[in-house]
Amino acid sequence: MQKTLVRRLATLALIPAAALIGLVTLAAPAEAAVVSTSTLQTQVVALSNQARVRAGCKALPVNADLLWAARGHSKYMATTGVFSHTGARNSTFITRARAAGYTAARSENIAWGYRTAREVVNGWLASPGHRANLLDCGAKTFAVGVVYSANGTPYYTQDFGSR
Repeated sequence: MQKTLVRRLATLALIPAAALIGLVTLAAPAEAAVVSTSTLQTQVVALSNQARVRAGCKALPVNADLLWAARGHSKYMATTGVFSHTGARNSTFITRARAAGYTAARSENIAWGYRTAREVVNGWLASPGHRANLLDCGAKTFAVGVVYSANGTPYYTQDFGSR
């Protein structure tokens, strides 16, 4: 049972003002039908923007460079099974964004195992660190990258930027 719970660990948030805050949320079982990554990404963007507007922030446009960085990190996590803000070659969300051409990375949310966009956004909103990133009215743009692992588990990266 404990091993199952650990495997269903779904979320960590990196808050810019802190080194790393590990916040734990349990993911839903991998039972729902798989949707395309582009559909899932679009749904997460829409639900994230709806939450931002309800909280009094502006809806954010998707930035292509942040999308490249977010999808790359999700691919790394899905391929390696390593769930962390630290990526390939010890990269951080800041260095991944810079490598993709974006120089004003602000924060990052990651998650895995959630089967629907609503589940992952609700999970982030229920966690103080993720919520702070998602509802940061100072953010100017963002992107969501989703990649499925070989066993069908979705890995999510949501990157926010300041310009």
